[in-house]
Amino acid sequence: MDFEPDYVTTQTDNIVISACQAFLEDDDAQNGACGYYLRIENNSDDRIQILGKDFNITDDKGNNFYDNSEGFKGEIPELEPGEYFEFATSAPLSAAQAVLYGTCKIIKEKYNQIQNIKIPAVTLVGNKKFSGAFN
Repeated sequence: MDFEPDYVTTQTDNIVISACQAFLEDDDAQNGACGYYLRIENNSDDRIQILGKDFNITDDKGNNFYDNSEGFKGEIPELEPGEYFEFATSAPLSAAQAVLYGTCKIIKEKYNQIQNIKIPAVTLVGNKKFSGAFN
């Protein structure tokens, strides 16, 4: 059966973040990893930089994975108005389900002010291969 990812979206000050579970190769999924995908859209009138992330993944067994790092795989994206950035990665998951939640840290060039933009909470399901999502 094909899987269509369930996107969830939030918007703060014309910055739109969409998220969903992402496709993983069989080897990664069997090693307990779970993938997720983010799309960050700059619908504001200002140029922004996405400085980093502050994510939590909490599974249904109470385990917690925390990622508070700069950039996205070494990249600090700069987005002009109307541009977007896509990011997909994986995190350990040792349970059947988990929830991903947190923020992205941005700076609007015009105001030179750092702001935390909430990402939507995403339910992650472990050990399941999804087709049609991003990898």
